[in-house]
Amino acid sequence: QRYNQEKKRMCSHFYAFVLSLRFSPTMRPPPPLLPRIAASASATPPRRQRTVRPPMPPSPALLSSTPPPAAFVETPKPETTQQHPPTARRRLTLADEEWHPLPLSLAELSLPLTLPTGQTFLWRRTSLSPLRFTAAVGPHLVSLSHLPDDDRLAFLLHNDDPASSPSSSVAAARAALCDYLNAAVPLADLWVQFTAADARFAEVAARLGGGGARVLRQDPVECLFQFLCSSNNNIARIEKMVWTLAGYGERLGEVGGFVFHRFPTVERLARVSEQELREAGFGYRAKYVVGTAKELMAKPGGGAKWLALLRDRELLEVIEGLCTLPGVGPKVAACIALFSLDKNQAIPVDTHVWKVATQYMLPELAGKSLTPKLSIVVADAFVAKFGEYAGWAQNVLFIGQLPAKKLVATEVTSETAKPTKRKRATKMVEIQA
Repeated sequence: QRYNQEKKRMCSHFYAFVLSLRFSPTMRPPPPLLPRIAASASATPPRRQRTVRPPMPPSPALLSSTPPPAAFVETPKPETTQQHPPTARRRLTLADEEWHPLPLSLAELSLPLTLPTGQTFLWRRTSLSPLRFTAAVGPHLVSLSHLPDDDRLAFLLHNDDPASSPSSSVAAARAALCDYLNAAVPLADLWVQFTAADARFAEVAARLGGGGARVLRQDPVECLFQFLCSSNNNIARIEKMVWTLAGYGERLGEVGGFVFHRFPTVERLARVSEQELREAGFGYRAKYVVGTAKELMAKPGGGAKWLALLRDRELLEVIEGLCTLPGVGPKVAACIALFSLDKNQAIPVDTHVWKVATQYMLPELAGKSLTPKLSIVVADAFVAKFGEYAGWAQNVLFIGQLPAKKLVATEVTSETAKPTKRKRATKMVEIQA
């Protein structure tokens, strides 16, 4: 406080002194500054003027091939009488692209309930609005989507056969898709039977919208090698491994940032080394892929023919035959039999199906551990309740055990994007194999 008082006192004395000088009658103005500047300028030597050289032209090798940008001229926008707001989503119509309808309604096939639910790992979401899935079905690169007018399923063919007319290419793709999608099986009728037979199925069916979860009829070679990658694995790694295997096949084209290939033949897979697959992240499954390819090559008539002939055999014989291949156990064999070999009564029993069985069908097994013998008991219980298409009912009950967010379309990413870490609850969802 004493310091502030002293500071104020000194400042008041200083201001009084300045005012006394300014208004003093004896105060003279200072001499002009121009003579001083002139004198100093004459005393100092003149400064050298800096010469600026013109810029050197670029050498011919460094000349840019890009022309200089043109001057921007703002043009007035034409006046419109009606302003249309930007649309948030694009409606799929036949006029936009050449979409071809299939004989399957939304009740007969729902894309989110069929393609991304553990039967196959090769379809990619290439659009969310409208929802569209793309994959190679044999030599055909196709996209599937539901038409907005009547919810019919339709396909878009991305690669035409240059050796045939466009109409014949579309006809061949339609035939391949109808076979792949098991279009001859009346799904709606089956769901009516299943709903009447089981209260748990009726509850799950109502929650899933009343229909649409269809069992596929995949190529046996493609299905076998996909499920070799699925044992003790999570969906993200399975998709990466299966995508790597597909990359050994013929390139069909690019859609939505994804490069699609026709699934390779057994002969091509037999030339892949185990070390190559291990470096790609297959781990111990690399020896199963290589070993199975070599085993199939030794089959009479080739591996593809041997697998196709299993469609005409009984389920028990099919399971036993598949289990002779490296890396194939009863559960994986049941998946292959159900999803590619026409064994509609095959029941892949995993932890999800075991939970359903012990809670709703066989409560006396609650508290016990799943064993191969109990897997047979569960499979027999499903067949006794649902009949010859018990595998289709089991597939619906399996989907009903998945978290709800797994059944909703997620964002579209390409295979070139950096992988992102996901929460355990999403990443470690167990699939049927």
